[in-house]
Amino acid sequence: MNEQTNEDDHGYRVLFLLRLKPGSAEEFLHAYEKVRWEVASLPGHRVDQVCQSTEDPDDWLITSEWHSAADFLEWERSPGHRELAAPMLACVVERRSVRFTVRRETRVEE
Repeated sequence: MNEQTNEDDHGYRVLFLLRLKPGSAEEFLHAYEKVRWEVASLPGHRVDQVCQSTEDPDDWLITSEWHSAADFLEWERSPGHRELAAPMLACVVERRSVRFTVRRETRVEE
């Protein structure tokens, strides 16, 4: 195992907390598939994950990590952002986003 801590490479993480319409999980995941690879190709994008709650199948989380806030904000403000995200958002009844600057990171390589 190789453990490393990089304190210079801060990054920017956005968490999208979502409550889906009951029974819309498959539609949501289908829409997510259409968005994720386009977002992955954007400058500054590092990684994203879509997660479903183990306690309530209608509660979801999308994490999105970027090199900087500027990279994320450029994507969020782009003309195609809302259009691309619209099919996902059609499945959502509640949403909240929170944003963080990454201050420390520890990765364990397998």
